[in-house]
Amino acid sequence: MTHDIAAERQRRWRLLLGGAAGDLGPLGEDDQRRDAALTGLYGGGGEDAPAGGGKRSAGLGGSSPVLHRWLGDVRTYFPSSVVQVMQRDAVERLGLRQLLLEPELLSGVEPDVSLVGTLVSLSRAIPERTRETARAVVRKVVEDIERKLADRLLAAVHGAIDRSRRTSRPRLSDVDWNRTIRKNLRHYQPDQRTVVVQDLVGNSRRSRQASLRDVILLVDQSGSMAESVVYSAVLGASLASLKAVDTKLVVFDTEVVDLTEQLKDPVDLLFATQLGGGTDINRAVAYGQSLVRRPTDTVMVLISDLYEGGVARELQRRVRELVQSGVTVVVLLALSDSGTPAYDHELAARLSELGAPAFACTPDRFPDLLATALRREDVAAWAEQSGIPVGR
Repeated sequence: MTHDIAAERQRRWRLLLGGAAGDLGPLGEDDQRRDAALTGLYGGGGEDAPAGGGKRSAGLGGSSPVLHRWLGDVRTYFPSSVVQVMQRDAVERLGLRQLLLEPELLSGVEPDVSLVGTLVSLSRAIPERTRETARAVVRKVVEDIERKLADRLLAAVHGAIDRSRRTSRPRLSDVDWNRTIRKNLRHYQPDQRTVVVQDLVGNSRRSRQASLRDVILLVDQSGSMAESVVYSAVLGASLASLKAVDTKLVVFDTEVVDLTEQLKDPVDLLFATQLGGGTDINRAVAYGQSLVRRPTDTVMVLISDLYEGGVARELQRRVRELVQSGVTVVVLLALSDSGTPAYDHELAARLSELGAPAFACTPDRFPDLLATALRREDVAAWAEQSGIPVGR
């Protein structure tokens, strides 16, 4: 048993050190493939080089078959979370654009949000023969996000909007039986093993002519915001499916593009964005301001790292006007799983002081955040209670 533990420790050190391992011993066939995959990306050298031996150096070779074999080994010998990291490193460290531009290679990658952001940023360079494969990769990630978040988002929004419309005289089809039973538990009859319902709880029927709330998403599409753009597109499309919410989605850099009409298909929406370029936040907020019809029933979410290329003073003036008119304005420094990015701390603090709390948010918290905003509750207090620092 002790020998097995020592051997496993030696094996792990050998894989970790690569060619610098010296005399730690040879590797088995599978470990040689693992070692070769790591060395091909991160460099190194040693005695266990496959296919010919000798010193190894960083590089996955110039031919598609070599890269295709590397992708296969990576997916075979490492968990998906590690695969995603290695794929990103391959693109960044080795400049392997061919990884994303050849359909045979692209079909072998492990899809994730970061990869989608890279594909979207390269969308205009993707050749026709690869375009459908790229869309299939993006759709897989989009559907995965929808599966994880869409139901939670829709439930949170419905709950927030319907809460203020509860009534004690609902139509039978509008009775909320769970709440009704809880409210009438004090009337439980043990002998009959039943609850006598004296008070009904339900929701008043909504008008079919108009939505109850307006949500305006203003999304910074500068290169650093790629992951936020992906999540915004998917969540925006989910919101657009709700009749109770009128959703607008606007992307911007130095130009402003209203993509609301493409919310039906988040994949089309993503390929309509153009990641990279400068940033004119003031111009985007001015456009968002023009979309406001009912200030007290409007939530405006600005998703940006706040590196303003436009006029920051004018931006602050517009945000102040929006807040004073009754619009709930929230600034998300990121909508991503990657944590808080680099951002303009001074501008974040000033906007927070104006009543537009600025903080980073992970996608899984976005449903609760939006529900809080739709109920017109204190978003800054919600963030602080959730352990999210605001405006600093």
